[in-house]
Amino acid sequence: MVNARTVALGITASVLGILVAGIAALGGPQASSSSAVGTESGERTVEDGGTGPYKAIAVTNSSISTHTIYRPKDLSAFGDKEKLPILAWGNGGCANSNSAHQNYLSEIASHGYLIVAIGPMQAGGGRGGRGAGAAAPGGAPGAGAAAPGGAPGTGAAVPTGGTLLDAINWAIAQNANSQSVYYRKIDTSKVAVFGHSCGGLQALEVAPDPRVKTTLVVDSGILNSPGAAPAAPRGGGAGAGGAAAGAGRGGAGGGGLPGMPPLTKEHLAKLHSPVFYLLGGETDIAYANGMDDFNRIEKLPVFVANKGVGHGGTFSQPHGSDWAMASVAWLQWQFKGDAEAGKLFTGNPPGLAKKEGWTVDKKNIP
Repeated sequence: MVNARTVALGITASVLGILVAGIAALGGPQASSSSAVGTESGERTVEDGGTGPYKAIAVTNSSISTHTIYRPKDLSAFGDKEKLPILAWGNGGCANSNSAHQNYLSEIASHGYLIVAIGPMQAGGGRGGRGAGAAAPGGAPGAGAAAPGGAPGTGAAVPTGGTLLDAINWAIAQNANSQSVYYRKIDTSKVAVFGHSCGGLQALEVAPDPRVKTTLVVDSGILNSPGAAPAAPRGGGAGAGGAAAGAGRGGAGGGGLPGMPPLTKEHLAKLHSPVFYLLGGETDIAYANGMDDFNRIEKLPVFVANKGVGHGGTFSQPHGSDWAMASVAWLQWQFKGDAEAGKLFTGNPPGLAKKEGWTVDKKNIP
């Protein structure tokens, strides 16, 4: 019988094996072309472009075709006085499609951010690998159709080098290239990595990079060692939904299959910048491990927020709903000095705790 947690990650062992090869190639061929000026095409507005002050679009750029760019449509507002922080996004299931998260990503971009998301831009459709016959990187046809439920098919193409570090390298190089539309419009001192479920593990994997100034871990957490019980979450144990029962192997909703970023809890000691865990409550299959991560982080500013929406979050709701609201507030506080946004995370109790349905905890935050 298929383990439900494995299904939730939407990945297969074969796809994960390909992913590991891609991760091993960090800084490889794709990264070497990051300074090239590409042609942007396929401009698309998601919903109405977001509720922020800068209407957002999604585009593809030929110099990083393994990713989708979400950014403000009008770049003339950015330059010497205001610049775009860099956000690198990893998808649920470590999948090669960000379409399931497009409302959320577009909403964040509309507040003045450059998001470089893993996965080539698609007109729409389910998450996971491209369907049979779709072009893979380099022009090869995709071998596998999406399995039921949106999980990648066994032969679905995953781009080698399509990584969060490639996203960061590309954005920094574009800012320095006088021929790029992003020339001197990007704040290379403000870099965040974030991701959903398995993508959250991808974000944690690269978070020790000294360029990363904050990490957002969404419906995710490092898997506990098989057979090991997690530290008890503050405020009590897991609920009847069984978060604790699978904690030894649950993690970001998976069973510790080969190919996921091979992180252990010791990796948390390598983090060096503020971390925000955004979890779907006790019915979120990543709840136990996300809370365990939070309990283990001692020396950094770390905030955990739970709302009982489960592992799927609110990505597909209009403008990404609560997940976008909380993520934007964190980023506005961390990167733009927005004191009002910061009130959601500071004080006793923090402002977010006063909103209906939210429970929070924090360390090393006023």
